[in-house]
Amino acid sequence: MSDQFSGWGSQPVPYSQEAEEATIGAILINPVAYFGVAAFLQADDFFLLRHRYIWQALQRLAERDEPIEYLTLIEELRDIGKLDEIGGPAYITQLINSTPTSVHAEVYARLVERAATRRRLISASDQIKALALNEEITIEQVIADSEAKLFDVTERQLTKELIPMREAISAYYDRIEHLMRYQDEALGLPSGFKDLDKLLGGLQKSDLIIFAGRPGMGKTSFMLSAAVNMARLGARIAVFSMEMGVEQIVQRLVSMEAGINSQNLRSGQLTAQEWSRFVHAAGNLSSFRLFIDDTPAMNPIQMRTKCHRLAREHGLDLVIVDYLQLMNAGGAYANNRVQEISFISRSMKEMARELNVPVLSAAQLSRAVEQRQDKRPVLSDLRESGSIEQDSDIVIFLYRDEVYNEATEFPNQADLIIAKHRNGPTGTISLYFEKTLTKFLNAAERSVDLSRI
Repeated sequence: MSDQFSGWGSQPVPYSQEAEEATIGAILINPVAYFGVAAFLQADDFFLLRHRYIWQALQRLAERDEPIEYLTLIEELRDIGKLDEIGGPAYITQLINSTPTSVHAEVYARLVERAATRRRLISASDQIKALALNEEITIEQVIADSEAKLFDVTERQLTKELIPMREAISAYYDRIEHLMRYQDEALGLPSGFKDLDKLLGGLQKSDLIIFAGRPGMGKTSFMLSAAVNMARLGARIAVFSMEMGVEQIVQRLVSMEAGINSQNLRSGQLTAQEWSRFVHAAGNLSSFRLFIDDTPAMNPIQMRTKCHRLAREHGLDLVIVDYLQLMNAGGAYANNRVQEISFISRSMKEMARELNVPVLSAAQLSRAVEQRQDKRPVLSDLRESGSIEQDSDIVIFLYRDEVYNEATEFPNQADLIIAKHRNGPTGTISLYFEKTLTKFLNAAERSVDLSRI
């Protein structure tokens, strides 16, 4: 029997025969150690085939709740037809006798795991090389598939251990004690909108927050207004805009920060006073830790990779996506839009949990809203997939009566309808919308004509 796999060529293969032998030997000496090691080590982490077969036999014994020891292991290997292939009972005896100690079973197993990760990275690099050499695949697809293959390797490292109740309750006790001591402190990342922060407790880590509305309601403007508020407090924010380019985003941010009509900025017709405010606003915005990506039709794997990189290099407190239905699933669901949206929304929730930051994503509503007398959105109006509602922790609808009723009594009022809140209350709050600046303010605030200052 050959212990080594073919296909590696002449390059050295990362593996440690001694670590693999010691891992199995330590478990046979002290079977209790198996359960700690099995939480992170799998059969395919072993490079030598005989060790893979032995680990599979140990797994089968554990699954049946049978004792793990010399005789049961030999019988299990015989039953699955692998006893002769591993070298017979003599090899099992050799593993036990050659193991220095059973105390370091997890240390040996971590060496096996690290070598397996290195082998997977080498394999992924070979596959990426083959993709790059295939001229029939578009470069965009090559990049997406390459990132997916790397993500498959790194994702194995993200698995969490089971947490004993004693540790969980201790951490929660500390959290409640902190909240009681600092009662004025926001629970999550404050959006800058007082009533919204009071109702939600700020934007919570690992939450997927869907911000939905019909076209023209001001979804992008609200998210950028919130981003400016949070960036001013030092938050590190990634903005993925698939609808607008970087220059358009920056124009809106400058308009909000400088109090200059966006049309004046677009045409470059600024007064001396406006130019002074523009320079001051540009200086302020340049100090904000906002990171903008305007890649069109991005897929979730690309976004997750970019966010992980940003988190490593700069830190990350919030991800903004504008908007969810403009993303794609990388071609996997080309003929089923409902399944594609389900995959995207599920991936957004997974990303929020992996990064432990809130993900605020805009979403488009269906035309069903227009066909009703009451234009206020409801959860069933979420377009194309019920999974958006299912995967989200919070769903907020943006409604401005002015869009449908020019004679409205509240021309500058914008209602935020919190229709779903997994961990708290729902309700409606009102904000003030400054159309000339496409900026949202707290309802108590009012527009100030800066040209008269």
